[in-house]
Amino acid sequence: MTEVRVRNESPGDVPAVRRVLCSAFPTGAEAALVDALRGRTDPQIALVAESGDGEVVGHILFTPVEIRSPESDSRAIGLAPMAVAPAWQRRGVGEALVEAGLAACRALGESLVVVLGHPTYYPRFGFRPACDAGLYYGAPGPNEAFLICELKEGALRGRRGEVRYHAAFDAL
Repeated sequence: MTEVRVRNESPGDVPAVRRVLCSAFPTGAEAALVDALRGRTDPQIALVAESGDGEVVGHILFTPVEIRSPESDSRAIGLAPMAVAPAWQRRGVGEALVEAGLAACRALGESLVVVLGHPTYYPRFGFRPACDAGLYYGAPGPNEAFLICELKEGALRGRRGEVRYHAAFDAL
């Protein structure tokens, strides 16, 4: 693993975060999403990975999601997006961001994290298919890319239904 330092995003990081997001994704949609969400949700965990020379080479964002069911509504926190500059990919930067992000979620008292992401990448961090727990995104039924991670044992008890992200995600 390459040595990087993960820290909270600061206002001065905004241009560098935008560069990372635009280089890691095919369009600027994720960068626009982060701009639209920045500071507009509570809680919000925004972290950057910084190389030894201070260059921002990765970013991760966690924002609240709603879980809607006929019985009762609840909330969790969603990981999205996570990006690593292409030259820094496959060097442990993403792993460092996810681990630090999950630790920050635990520190805030969050008990459940959802992600719409790569189904072979996220299980190493404790994520599993959300449909197995009765949660779905978009439409009921299996979605191999929609995953959940319990940060506290029993966090899924009584939680079933549709997961809704902040309205800013609708632009993706």
